[in-house]
Amino acid sequence: MTAVLQLIDSFHQGGSERQALQLTRLLAKSGRFQVHLASLNPEGSLRATIEDLNLGTIPSFPLTSFYDRNAIHQSRRFMDYLKSSRISILHTHDFYTNVFGMTAAALTHLPVRIASMRETEGMRTPSQKKVQRVAYSMSHQVVANCNAVREKLIADSIRTDKVTVIYNGLDFGRLATPNSRHETLSLLGVPAEKRTRRFVTIVANMRHEVKDYPMFLRSAKRVKEAVPESAFLLAGEGELKSALHDLAQELGILDSVIFLGRCDKIAELLSISEICVLSSKAEGFSNSILEYMAAARPVVATEVGGAAEAIREGETGYLVPSGNDELMAARLVTLLHDPEKARRMGDAGRRVVEEKFSCQAQLARTEDLYLRLLNRK
Repeated sequence: MTAVLQLIDSFHQGGSERQALQLTRLLAKSGRFQVHLASLNPEGSLRATIEDLNLGTIPSFPLTSFYDRNAIHQSRRFMDYLKSSRISILHTHDFYTNVFGMTAAALTHLPVRIASMRETEGMRTPSQKKVQRVAYSMSHQVVANCNAVREKLIADSIRTDKVTVIYNGLDFGRLATPNSRHETLSLLGVPAEKRTRRFVTIVANMRHEVKDYPMFLRSAKRVKEAVPESAFLLAGEGELKSALHDLAQELGILDSVIFLGRCDKIAELLSISEICVLSSKAEGFSNSILEYMAAARPVVATEVGGAAEAIREGETGYLVPSGNDELMAARLVTLLHDPEKARRMGDAGRRVVEEKFSCQAQLARTEDLYLRLLNRK
């Protein structure tokens, strides 16, 4: 059986990590390939999600830099692992694994080398982009998670026939919750005096300014003025939290903003949310948008990356220009004033995810890519 290795950065909560581990599970259950998993960092809560797969030893190759002796040592270890495990296909999933994995795999002449791209703009420095372009040159194929990312790759001089679009898959089982609203609010730590509010939710990390939480908070101020009973749930963690707390206070809405921190209970969170938001300046293809839609929630998001490939304007939600907090607020107020319209949009969004973004479609396209590249070799 052909051995395929999924190389991930870590097991910390993140869109790339969750998608890579979900793909690992799908491939392992399918049984068409012998599945291996490795990481650059062995830490993170997501590790528990794959313990039942019996993948054997999951090695790690920790890096401190691409340019020190440790990087050379880890590369040698990784090349030895590829050879001893008889890996035929390497699939990497983000910037760091692309660079580390493609370099080592090219040096060992691995038969099939697949890199990934999951972002458009705003995440990489010019020097990082140059390094990643070299990694792509050593791959046989680059997987983009939406057409917007594909177009970005082609604009960056990656050959058209070298880029394959495989959309993120959504596991509906993640969104099941047996709890009542009261139980859920208590579980999430929402203060008792705020549990009768109407919640508008955003799920995004607070590590990168590209997520543009300030735009969301400026919209929230406008929404609060029009819909006094509204409140805003912010699910994410990172070093920007303190500044966002200060901004909410400056805008006079701190009493209506609830910082949830890292939220592992996405199903529960979305079940008590009326509308969900993404305010990013740039994205690849957002897992959060798919989760919002799969939970049958209307979405208001900035029109960046692959958002327009998921959201159908006026049918499953609304798209607004990046930075336009006034229009975002107007769309949110429209939906809060018309709950029936919001419900219809949410139901339509769930149908779109069921039809277009299933785990089965993700698995089928990935296995087809693997077999096609193997047959070429």
